[in-house]
Amino acid sequence: MLPAEPKIFHGRESELADILKQFEHSTPRISILGAGGMGKTSLAQAVLHHEEIVIKYQGNRLFVACDTAASKAELAGLIGAHLGMKPGKDLTQAVLFHLSEGPPTLLILDNLETVWEPAESRKEVEEFLSLLTDITSLALMITMRGAERPSKVQWTRPFLPSLEPLAQEAACKVFIAIAEDRHPMEEIDQVLSLTDNMPLSINLLAHAVDVEGTTAILSRWQREHTLVISEGYDRRSNLELSILLSLESPRITSTPHSQELLSLLSILPDGLSDAELKQSKFAIQDILDCKRALLRTALAYLDDHKRLKALVPIREYMAKFRPPRDEMIRPLFKHFQELLQVYAVDRGKQSSALYVQRLTSNYTNIQNIIQNGLHPEHPDLADSISGTSRFMRFDADIGKYAPSLVNKILHLLPHLEDHWAKASFAVRLFGNPTYSIPHPETLITQTLEWLKTLDDPNLEGMFTFSVQP
Repeated sequence: MLPAEPKIFHGRESELADILKQFEHSTPRISILGAGGMGKTSLAQAVLHHEEIVIKYQGNRLFVACDTAASKAELAGLIGAHLGMKPGKDLTQAVLFHLSEGPPTLLILDNLETVWEPAESRKEVEEFLSLLTDITSLALMITMRGAERPSKVQWTRPFLPSLEPLAQEAACKVFIAIAEDRHPMEEIDQVLSLTDNMPLSINLLAHAVDVEGTTAILSRWQREHTLVISEGYDRRSNLELSILLSLESPRITSTPHSQELLSLLSILPDGLSDAELKQSKFAIQDILDCKRALLRTALAYLDDHKRLKALVPIREYMAKFRPPRDEMIRPLFKHFQELLQVYAVDRGKQSSALYVQRLTSNYTNIQNIIQNGLHPEHPDLADSISGTSRFMRFDADIGKYAPSLVNKILHLLPHLEDHWAKASFAVRLFGNPTYSIPHPETLITQTLEWLKTLDDPNLEGMFTFSVQP
């Protein structure tokens, strides 16, 4: 029995048109690739039920879900079952004979990565695919997580690019088609911002909004994050399960530090460049191999500036269930602090433009890295407060400010014994007119006490100048 045609289909019209064009070839071999939750299955089902395809192949259209197959023999068994064959130990030859002797047929293998990824089954699966593509009357289409196509197959060119998140207009259409347009547009945009326009996330959140409303869902997300849309039992109804399947793929488990890198990306919305991956001196010797593993499985992607990033739902999942260890954060914290120190020395010089660009590219990253250390018991609390002081100087120069960092530090000052870190922070705070300081007289008195213990005339002079009316 064929799966039903997708009820909601927006935003993939251009990809659908590209696929239909490839059916102009006599024997199309088509691969639909992308991250989990990008709508690969829905796109394949849209092709399956398209009028042109129905006319061309009529009842000879097979849609085989490969989720349960663990070997080439099991994959052949699944195809055989769809062809009406009796079960057998290995139906490979019987399937090949049946398809080669039959009428023109479309065979769609959905989620083929399940059986293709394991090293022990990959070779025989690729050989089986190669034999399938030798059948001139067979059109073959596969869907797979990641960005790799199985070898030994002459895929129809031009290759279809990996599926990306939907455009904003299309994402909004999908959302409204499910949840209707009775919700405030501003709140719809807020909900969509949580999805990074991943079709699965949009679909699940839109159904949740249809029941509870945008306000309730936004409130729940603050408490539960991806749990809000992880109540189903399979990868198409449970976002967390979909992400977990990608994390447990052999391509990731064979490069175990790749999960460490992804956990770090969970607190880095701005992503990382190759230079930052190398210069931060992470305790991972195969850091670029980890990057490649994340790209191959589409758990991460490269933006227009070639920065390695993870989509919002994946970042939320990793931050909640697999947060980065301090040992991974510390090298990057040190790297950013060195950049801020060099910038402070070169301020106003022509050479400072390069550091402004690098710091601006990591603006939210730096805030998150500093915030990670702003806890009373954190061993790097003093360094994090000192880092905030340097960041505030950069903030003032580019006309921005980070009130969340400042407010958090004001509450942490009583827990810190490092007088230099506290006094330096106060100097920067009073020197930046964009910040509103609660109880400034109290902070001035405290800062003067801290300065008495430091014997730092330069810092004393800066403080005197900053508090002058």
